[in-house]
Amino acid sequence: MYLKEVDRVLRPGGYWILSGPPINWKTYYKTWKRSKEDVQTEQRQIEALAESLCWEKKYEKGDMAIWKKKVNTKSCKSKSVNVCQTEDADDVWYKKMDTCVTPSPEVTNANDVAVGALKFPARLYAVPPRIANGLVDGVTTESYQEDNKLWKKHVNTYKRINNLIGTTRYRNVMDMNAGLGGFAAALESRKSWVMNVVPTIAKNTLGVIYERGLIGIYHDWCEGFSTYPRSYDLIHASGVFSLYKNECNLEDILLEMDRILRPEGTVIFRDEVDVLNKVRKIVGGMRWDAKIVDHEDGPLVPEKILVVVKQYWVAGSGNSTSNDQ
Repeated sequence: MYLKEVDRVLRPGGYWILSGPPINWKTYYKTWKRSKEDVQTEQRQIEALAESLCWEKKYEKGDMAIWKKKVNTKSCKSKSVNVCQTEDADDVWYKKMDTCVTPSPEVTNANDVAVGALKFPARLYAVPPRIANGLVDGVTTESYQEDNKLWKKHVNTYKRINNLIGTTRYRNVMDMNAGLGGFAAALESRKSWVMNVVPTIAKNTLGVIYERGLIGIYHDWCEGFSTYPRSYDLIHASGVFSLYKNECNLEDILLEMDRILRPEGTVIFRDEVDVLNKVRKIVGGMRWDAKIVDHEDGPLVPEKILVVVKQYWVAGSGNSTSNDQ
């Protein structure tokens, strides 16, 4: 079942690397306190399952072996696996794993790559195959391109507000409501990386994000995010609080943001002005410095930008790098 789940998340043409038992069992079987027959059988089972999944073994030397997944199902001759009969292979949030193989997207030619053949960074702005094939509800090629233009405009505004965005000052970045990944694409820099979060109550666009060559995850912001405290230098929250206004308390989401934001880290909120006024009132008690900025198109637009910086402070010392509110 483990390898079938690996196959589900692995892109056609992608690689799986196994480093450790039972690879190189002839050298280590005594160290592992296992018999030759036991580890040899285990490796043969892995080899057989990989072959049934249409993975081609490309390399084995020392403690490492590498398999490559076929680029599409037409190039796969194996008929021995149970194929999942699901209408939506992406619908896996809080679902039990099944002992079946998720099929790759259909192609017309045996040489075609099921998820597109472009390499990064060309993938970043090319129309993702899911959108080109009409598989994302409500998103067309034209709306995707308009979304990219919009986020380039927004990110340019953010950089005018804070000229350190795109530098090593903000290495670890999160987008709490990533949509099609436009923010991360517009921010694209070798000096930073973006964790794109697709809320579970929003439109499922995680596949688009991965097809663009970006990284992302599903998450319900009414729950804690699985990461260490003080993980992120910059958090982007566009429309998050409007999205969750009837789901859970603003305070709970803000406290989780405070937990994962580094001291002197920055949060950029983009939302309706009424929502941002509520947020600003709350963060004032969290020792965050806050400033509301008008929309790029002028003060009459109800959507605003709230920029906050988390103060560095130590409990009981009264010391911080910013003035207390």
